[in-house]
Amino acid sequence: MAGAAHCSLQAKRLLLDPKFEGYKLSLEPLACYQLGLDAAVAEVQLRDDQYTLDHMRAFGMYNYLHLDSWYQDNVYYVDQFGRVMNLSVTLDTALQKPREVFRLPTDLTACDNRLCASMHFSSSTWVTLSDGTGRLYLIKSGKRGSSVSEKWEIVFNEELGSPFIIAHSVSFVKSDAHSLAVLLLRVEKDELDTKGSGFHVTLEWATIAERKEGDHTYEIIKRRFLQGKSVPHYAAVEPSGDGLMIVSHKPFTFIQSESDKLEENDDAEVPNEKKDPLYYWQQTEDDLTITVYLPQDITKEDIKIHFSPDNICLTLKDQPPLIEGKLYSSVDHESCTWIIREDKSLEISLIKKNEGSQWPEVIVGDTRGEFIMDSSQCSKIAESLMHLTSEVMNPNPEKENPPCNAQELEECDAFLEDGTSLCRFDGDTLKVTHVINLGSNQYLFSVVVNPREMPCFCLRHDVDALLWQPHSDQPENMWEHIATFNALGYVQASKQDKKFMACAPDYSYAALCECLRRVFIYRQPTPLATVLYNRKEGRQVGQVAKQLVATLEASDPILGFQATSERLFVLTAKTLFLIKVNSGN
Repeated sequence: MAGAAHCSLQAKRLLLDPKFEGYKLSLEPLACYQLGLDAAVAEVQLRDDQYTLDHMRAFGMYNYLHLDSWYQDNVYYVDQFGRVMNLSVTLDTALQKPREVFRLPTDLTACDNRLCASMHFSSSTWVTLSDGTGRLYLIKSGKRGSSVSEKWEIVFNEELGSPFIIAHSVSFVKSDAHSLAVLLLRVEKDELDTKGSGFHVTLEWATIAERKEGDHTYEIIKRRFLQGKSVPHYAAVEPSGDGLMIVSHKPFTFIQSESDKLEENDDAEVPNEKKDPLYYWQQTEDDLTITVYLPQDITKEDIKIHFSPDNICLTLKDQPPLIEGKLYSSVDHESCTWIIREDKSLEISLIKKNEGSQWPEVIVGDTRGEFIMDSSQCSKIAESLMHLTSEVMNPNPEKENPPCNAQELEECDAFLEDGTSLCRFDGDTLKVTHVINLGSNQYLFSVVVNPREMPCFCLRHDVDALLWQPHSDQPENMWEHIATFNALGYVQASKQDKKFMACAPDYSYAALCECLRRVFIYRQPTPLATVLYNRKEGRQVGQVAKQLVATLEASDPILGFQATSERLFVLTAKTLFLIKVNSGN
């Protein structure tokens, strides 16, 4: 990740509530509606050879219910007959049966190593769909959610190798041609990995474009592959199709195809060997010495050095400047000198204007020099850091602020994936441009707030859960803190059986479900209609945040979970439940 900008997430203080008092369990009834499905959901069980944690995360915990963020309260799933079924809700008391909008052409049961069917809504009229056998469909759907305007039509389909699931897709126009970028996720056997799980995760970033404007025929114009050792928590293509953002426990890197490697080898004229430094430098509190080893044919007359208070320029013969640029700090340029040593080295002495200051570099941004530290400087640095270290674990246990004791942490605070990072990849250079070390900011879930923007991701910050909106077109504000769910980071950690988490696109509530039956809803704090006092502190409480619990009448495991501003959708193998959380405006 050399050359990547190391960034940090800046939380908005106004969105944090340090006085949050916790959730109050509310017994208010929740309206719950259920629809029996004509055919069971096309659930695919993990095979015996899919035994790793990555297989469980990618396929075992797959969300079989797909929310169409472009249209309100519009959900889809695929049943065991390969039918894409839709439920569009306008009135809870007048629910229609899920209707078929598309049927996969392939026989799903014929493929032994298939994965679950997956889909993603690229725009208001385009859908990407996979049957789980390795075939990708690009579908023009018309305006969805209405039986009048919705008509799914295949405009592209192609076999793309081993089975995959669709992680994300976007629709955009580039060079006057309509294009779609799609992310495909695979967990593949890794014969070279003898010490790990024996598998690696591959993300394929494919771009499909219209052949000619108005032609309505599409082809794949670019396929790029990233490889990592963990299933990404979050992976999304930027709306413009120019970049990619990934949140993962272990890093991802682009891998080249054989044709790319051959092209690169043809272009590479100079082997990628480590070059010797152009110059060496040392410093004291008063001055700084630069040593340059000269070619044999250089004489004193060939050397020209110009000193100024903030700049230096070294030229040999009539060649371009060998060393030139702005100095890290000011020098007394009239006292600066240079000599040629017996070993044909040029020694330049710079006298610091600010005595005692340590320079991290000679010329701003110049990495061609190597700093040489003498033994006395090493000793001074070691001595200055001595007070931070000790031979014993706790040298002064009686002091006022004792060190943190990890044993005092509660079990639900333990979070092992401290290597998690957020990386932004450039689509042209295929290199990481931005990286954020998330440390202990545990990834919780993602949600689409605005379908024209990238999906938001929710991270745990201390006890809270903070929602972040990526802005790929705003370099100064690339990740914006847009909402906070108070204490949700702490609360969710205690739910041992949780399977899915979600929140409303208007941030009015967050919700999580367990593997079986139970759904927990956490509302944002709201003003009280009646007077309530805190007994311990004897003061009036102005607002309260409610926790609600719903228990579904189902014995089957929960397979899908989606939240909208008004309701929760919960999918089991044979039933679709609707929980009314907020009343419509």
